[in-house]
Amino acid sequence: SSGINAEWPLRPGGGSLTNNYVGRRAPDLWVRLVLKTIADVGLVGYPNAGKSSLLSLISRASPTVGSYPFTTLKPTVGYLETTDRTKSVGVADIPGLIEGASENRGLGHVFLRHIERTSVLLFVIDVGGFQLNMKSAHRTAFETFGYLCRELELYMGGMTKRPVVVTINKMDTDHADEHFKKFVEQYQTLMARLVKVHSIVPVSCYTGQGILDLQNILYELKYGEIPKAYTETIV
Repeated sequence: SSGINAEWPLRPGGGSLTNNYVGRRAPDLWVRLVLKTIADVGLVGYPNAGKSSLLSLISRASPTVGSYPFTTLKPTVGYLETTDRTKSVGVADIPGLIEGASENRGLGHVFLRHIERTSVLLFVIDVGGFQLNMKSAHRTAFETFGYLCRELELYMGGMTKRPVVVTINKMDTDHADEHFKKFVEQYQTLMARLVKVHSIVPVSCYTGQGILDLQNILYELKYGEIPKAYTETIV
């Protein structure tokens, strides 16, 4: 029924009149490839929280930076590396999430899959909170953190069980110290039992506050120690 003469030899080299070989049709197969970024640390945050600015400071990556939401359209990976090139930490910046990302709103699944294989979650949160547009509700910094954790858990249960570092960004803005103190108090009172946070780091991508502290924390999480060699940032 196959139309192949059983007496004809099966020989390597493909079908040809010169070798008396008639090849068989290969089976058809549809394959869907899902590419996932591999990095040690995954940046998580709402749009315009300062993820790209932070990545450009802790590495030599050059992501698009702008004062408007959704400046990052595809994942970018930057690397911290010691001067002796013996230790490095890969950090992946994914496009900003929105509420409902776990339900694939705003291409949520496309973005979330890139942090599935990261070892550490680095949340980047605007100290002043977040509001997507004039019709959206304003979220405080603490509410922002809570909603982001919710989206991650709905997408993949247990994701927030891995090491978590929270950076509270834009500490150079008005009332930032007051907002930061309130965030820490609310986290310790309401959420510490649900999500274990390794460190809460106040940073400013404008002044550079907290950047070195953050780099040291990322090295410590990966290697168990802060490298003695002076660290430099590379891409």
